Amino acid sequence: MSTFFKRPLFCGTVLSVLFAAGGCSESGRSGEPAASAVPDTSAYVSVVLPSGSELLVFGSEVPDTTGKAVVIFPGGGYCFLAKEHEGKDVAAWMSANGVSAFVLNYRFPNGDPSVPNTDAREAFEYAREHSAELGSYTKVGVMGSSAGGHLASTVATHTRLADFQILLYPVVTMDTLTTHRGSHDFLLGRSASSDDEVLFSNEKQVTKETPPAFIALSLDDDIVPPIPNGVAYAEALARQGVPTTLLCYPRGGHGWGWNDSFEFSAQWKTELAKFLFTSK
Repeated sequence: MSTFFKRPLFCGTVLSVLFAAGGCSESGRSGEPAASAVPDTSAYVSVVLPSGSELLVFGSEVPDTTGKAVVIFPGGGYCFLAKEHEGKDVAAWMSANGVSAFVLNYRFPNGDPSVPNTDAREAFEYAREHSAELGSYTKVGVMGSSAGGHLASTVATHTRLADFQILLYPVVTMDTLTTHRGSHDFLLGRSASSDDEVLFSNEKQVTKETPPAFIALSLDDDIVPPIPNGVAYAEALARQGVPTTLLCYPRGGHGWGWNDSFEFSAQWKTELAKFLFTSK
């Protein structure tokens, strides 16, 4: 079974937390789209952005009833991209359910964080500029997994580009004691300055203007420690009064993405559908 509860946290704000104790999935409420099927992942248009990075555009295949679009950053430690289960699979499902989606194959930083951040900015600019032809959405959110979650949380905390954020087992901190060291080294370099490590520790960059968040992770993740990354970020958001949903699963490890093999696949996808299709 699973337990869903809301607990007051930090000056009267509310952090919604879902802890799953077993493998049972929760059914969606009436009118919510099914979250299990994976539609055609080849139904996209490839666009080359000014920086040279590639943006895969999945326009809404049905009438847009949400007014939302999502820019997606696959993970890969800032040195490769998990383009399928953390990118195209998610985007195809969103598109089939009325949400335009954009998968960004961002460039690798090799010690220069401005490189993927430039690509991210250009992806958002493209999404905003093409709203009328792709779905007439008014809100554009960001989604990222693992190191892609770090890039997504950077967009959410360092810019005002995103209206909401969706993070799966994210890298958030650049503190060398608790970060994913490979992501740290590829983003900032092995001899990064302490100033850069603080700047890109995104749990330290949250403000009241940071957009609402949906975060899902496994507590047995031994690649990206969940407590000092995703959980710490959720608590930082709650301290600032930012609406935040945190899903904590006891098993699953790292990198499950859209894979149905993840024990709690149906459960987290149902919660994602609620976040996308029923939240304002």
